[in-house]
Amino acid sequence: MSNYTEVGSIAAETPVNSRSMSGLRCLVLGGGGFLGTNLSNALAADGAEVQAFGRSTSYPDSLDQRIVWTAGVFGDAEALAKAVAGQDVVFHLISGSVPESSNREPAADLAANGLTTLHLLEICRAERIRKIVFTSSGGTVYGIPTRIPIPETAPTDPIAAYGINKLVIEKYLALYRRLYDIDFQVLRVANPYGRFQVGYKKQGVVAAMLQRAINHEPLEIWGTGEVVRDFIHVDDVVAALIEGFYYDGPHKVMNVGSGIGLSVNQVVHHIEAVLGAGPLRVIRRPGRVADVPVNVLDITLITQ
Repeated sequence: MSNYTEVGSIAAETPVNSRSMSGLRCLVLGGGGFLGTNLSNALAADGAEVQAFGRSTSYPDSLDQRIVWTAGVFGDAEALAKAVAGQDVVFHLISGSVPESSNREPAADLAANGLTTLHLLEICRAERIRKIVFTSSGGTVYGIPTRIPIPETAPTDPIAAYGINKLVIEKYLALYRRLYDIDFQVLRVANPYGRFQVGYKKQGVVAAMLQRAINHEPLEIWGTGEVVRDFIHVDDVVAALIEGFYYDGPHKVMNVGSGIGLSVNQVVHHIEAVLGAGPLRVIRRPGRVADVPVNVLDITLITQ
């Protein structure tokens, strides 16, 4: 996927793909979220006819005004069918859970993610959707890794129901391609950060820490802070998502990350350096069972 941008780069406010998407009808599920907002805006900037689907009953302030906003919940099959009708490509970014909470109610997590995606695939089959691009989780599908960086061929042994359901969706996408010739691309995304990410949700350690630091509140660290993650800027994820639509090669699953690991403690030090405010106050919480100790993705395949 040749247009993937350099590690750590921040793309300009211009289309991220050299090929025009003018007239392409794109549905972004989860279009009001952090990734969805950035992707929807990039698609609209490149001339695509974009419909964003999400929970908000009002038009999100951060969305480009050229985008059609559709309010609905992922589990509402009727609302979903109306949104999918007439589209060329579906970007599936929506999720009904987070890793931390998924183990508490695995049946609910399966219903909110795996089962609802199966309903989506049936709708896409009926509507003859050209392609589905799915954001899987590079941070959870592999579980505790046996090697670093982690290639796409590594064992997938999630320690959170969240990761299991991401794999379930990956497998159903492959099945529907075999049975009904619906093309797809799976991108296993690491830990994205950047514009429009909010600091009060259960995901997004960079945004959460920045918000607390700016508000002069203590930073929360779960465990020792030596948990290592692969952080990637949202613009690079958006570039990969759009390239995922164009890609027609044999590799249907690809990692999307920086290929560089940073501990949570290192992130704190970087924030201290950026803000120039000296040592920040930290509150340490007990470690969480759903947190793997190290996760750094091998991005050789996507950068070829």
